Amino acid sequence: MGRYWQVLKLFWATAIAAELEYRVNFLLAALSSLGGLAGSLFGLFLFYQNDYTFAGWSWEQALVVLGVFTLLQGFSSTFLAPNLNRIVRHIQQGTLDFVLLKPINSQFWLSTHTLSPWGFPDLVFGLIVICYAGARLGLHVGDYLLSLVPILFGFLILYSLWFILGATSIWFVKIYNVTEVLRGLLEAGRFPIVAYPTAYRFFFTFVVPVAFLTTVPAEVILGRGEIGWTIGAGVLAIALLFASRTFWQFALRFYTSASS
Repeated sequence: MGRYWQVLKLFWATAIAAELEYRVNFLLAALSSLGGLAGSLFGLFLFYQNDYTFAGWSWEQALVVLGVFTLLQGFSSTFLAPNLNRIVRHIQQGTLDFVLLKPINSQFWLSTHTLSPWGFPDLVFGLIVICYAGARLGLHVGDYLLSLVPILFGFLILYSLWFILGATSIWFVKIYNVTEVLRGLLEAGRFPIVAYPTAYRFFFTFVVPVAFLTTVPAEVILGRGEIGWTIGAGVLAIALLFASRTFWQFALRFYTSASS
């Protein structure tokens, strides 16, 4: 474990040093994130402008969901997109051979080799929205700390789904459209799950687990989360993480190296 931690620090230090050579990009990324957040706030405002509310969700409570969603966007932009989208490129160019030959777990290498600081603004803006809404609702530090567990589960669920899709590129090679479909489905997480009709709630809970990514952590922050849903999120996160590992090992059996 210590060796992997040292490798991770080396990966990320190198990635940040390389990315910060283009510092104007960070400003552009921040402006882009701010524009995206403004669009999300405007979309939520359209629902609440005429005293309409989602059942059981006030404006400030819905803002907590949006804040958690923005955190997930930042996590995705910082850690997932820079790494997992490259799986396709490694397979197309045959450079996956060199990854598999390294004396380190290939899934770890592919998942953590780089990061993009351009996702940091979304992480910051997400925290600002959550803290602002929490201040309006009178939340305490303990409420935020309790939410760290379901938020971590949400990160693991999102990572596992993305990696499984990335692994399918061994058969289909070009899967950029599939990852965009996943990204589009996850957009539903910007609103509380009760905002959708019953059939959609079922779909976004048990088929594409959007509810576990945003609504469940938001419920915990608000102090009304049910332990059953948090346990369910944990079981799902562990199951999907194990599934991603198993699926990757299965997919590698069908990988034809560039030299063969």
